[in-house]
Formats: sequence, C-alpha cells, structure tokens
Amino acid sequence: MTYPQATWRVIIHPAASGAMNMAIDEAIAMHVAQEHSPPTLRFYAWDPPCLSLGYSQRASDADFDRIHERGWHIVRRITGGRAILHTDEVTYSVALRPDDPRGAGSIVESYRRLSAGLLAGFERLGASVGSERADSAARRFKGPVCFEMPSDYEITAYGRKLVGSAQTRRDGMLLQHGALPLTGDVSRIVDALSFPDEEARETARRRTLERAITLQEAVGVRQSMARTVGQLMAGFAEALNLILEEGQLSEAEQAAAEDLYHTKYTTEEWLHHR
Repeated sequence: MTYPQATWRVIIHPAASGAMNMAIDEAIAMHVAQEHSPPTLRFYAWDPPCLSLGYSQRASDADFDRIHERGWHIVRRITGGRAILHTDEVTYSVALRPDDPRGAGSIVESYRRLSAGLLAGFERLGASVGSERADSAARRFKGPVCFEMPSDYEITAYGRKLVGSAQTRRDGMLLQHGALPLTGDVSRIVDALSFPDEEARETARRRTLERAITLQEAVGVRQSMARTVGQLMAGFAEALNLILEEGQLSEAEQAAAEDLYHTKYTTEEWLHHR
C-alpha cells in the first residue's frame, strides 16, 4: 500500500519507570489528538523491570508479593491485551489521529498497516518474520500472558510471537505500543503472575517458552538497542513513506506526563480499576 509522504517526529528515550513510560505515551497521544504535536514514533526501555497489565485485565492476575520481592514494578496500560513483563527489550509507541491513512479502518486493519513498518525493520535486521490473522485457538485463548499467543497481525518468527502490541482509540487519539524482547528468558513473566498452584505456573512457563521468541533467537545474534531502533526507524520510513525527524517532548507534553504520572499511573485507584 502506498501512502502520501508525511513527516513524523521520532523520540528515543532512555529507560524510565513503567508509570512514567505510560504517562509519556498518553501525554504524547493527547497532544497529537489535539493537533498540538505531530504524529510521533517513540522508542524506549524500562527501569526497573515492570509488569504492565492491559486496560481491562484483573489486577488479581498479578502476584504483588513476588513482584515486590524481585524489585520489579507494576503498572496498568490504557491499551488492551494481557500482561507483559518489560525487561531486556525495546518498546515502541505510535501516536496518530484516527483519520491518518496509516491507522485507518478497524483496530485489526490498523494493526496490519502499522505492522508493515515493523516487518520492514525486522527484515533489515535479518529476521525471518511474518504477520497474519490469528487462528481460532488464539482467539479463544484467555490466559494472562500476552506472549503466550499471537493476536491479529502481530509479528512472529518461526511461528513464535516476537512482538506484543496493543492499541486504544479514544478522544480523537490512536495510540499503539508494543514490546520487543531483545534477549533473555521470555518466561520470567510467570514469576510476576498469580497461579492456583506451582504446576499451573510451570505449565504457563513451558507454554510461553514454546510460543514466544526473542530477537536474539530470531536473528541468531544479540542485537543492541541502538541498532534495533535504527533499523526499525528505517523500516517505518520505508514501509509507511515517512520522513522521520528526531525530536523531544514539548514543554506541554512534559507537564502533562508529570501530571499523569502523579495523578493516574502511580495511584492504587488506577492500578486496581477494572
């Protein structure tokens, strides 16, 4: 598909806490929706590791004692989907207005459109990847772990899920973000979740290892965050006909992110809402 050329801002942030990362994503999306900021592609990391819950996911899916024992954080996203443990990864976010042709159509259709940028980036990294409609088993799956099963047009390598993405549309904004594990043990997430017994935990661990993959496994060599981000940027520019201009948060976006951090993303009310 050919799009009219457009200019997007790209922001590359150092690692931050889960609450701040989610506050920044929402602040950017709000300002893009109001046409105070340009469409934005953002890349970032998490410190410390953080479990993020989908917007409607039960907080009881998380094992708070285990999370605290490990020094990890927990946050709730404004996007849907199931839990992700963010560590040893690159996270991307795209903030658009819903009338942008790259995000047009249903959520499934816009996943397919935006996935083209990711696919092109992974090809540059040497990964053999695909993106297609999920099968019936994936649609029926109700487990708490995002990476246990690919959704529609999420990126897979060798039949295993490589990127976990989620999207929301509200108040004139379209926000999509996704997690790309670079290396490490993708099954660590089960140590942050509640299970009825240890047998169920180990079953989930095995299932995650079978169905998820890191970029290092997909490519055969460990990739740095810098190289990964650079190739993904090139992929987005190529596939979506973009000029990417590096930038920073505006003062208004920074102020909005600070406010959201304190009044929303660090509150018990938001974390436990459903």
